[in-house]
Amino acid sequence: MSADRSATILFVPGLRDHVADHWQTLIAAEFPGSVTVEPLTEDRLSRAARVAALDAALNAISGDVIIAAHSAGALMVAHWAQNPTRAVRGALLATPADVEVPLPAGYPAFADLEANGWLPIPRGRIPFPTIVAASRNDPLAAYDKVAGLAADWGAELYDAGDVGHLNPAGGFGPWPEAKALLARLAE
Repeated sequence: MSADRSATILFVPGLRDHVADHWQTLIAAEFPGSVTVEPLTEDRLSRAARVAALDAALNAISGDVIIAAHSAGALMVAHWAQNPTRAVRGALLATPADVEVPLPAGYPAFADLEANGWLPIPRGRIPFPTIVAASRNDPLAAYDKVAGLAADWGAELYDAGDVGHLNPAGGFGPWPEAKALLARLAE
């Protein structure tokens, strides 16, 4: 990747935290010095606790930061960006989950997400360059909904095609396109 190595890449996982064969974990291994928001040991479903962990990770990094977030991690970034505490060079928000409708079995229940502060999804403009990667067949969010979020956030929409939820369950470990998108944000 030709991204400016002077920027630290901060990886923001979704609610399932670290998954060994996930695209974020694989790409992070290619970038010495990258940082991943650590999983919570308490209040794991709390949106406020997760946004606070994101904020702490961002503010522990000196210099430029590029965020690479996935699923609910993208929503954490959208929440944080409504009241940012530092400058960010850019963000890649991959397949944000639509928590405003019930998710499939195996994911947190709608009532639990609502009770833990995930609703509504913020619609305010994100104050730094942002690329939202949307899947045409994501079981956790309709393409049109994600396109609408990207427009509301003032982000560029990247049509990732039929990539499911861009996770190992959807057949994705490696996602080479992420490196090119991060390189664009680093320019």
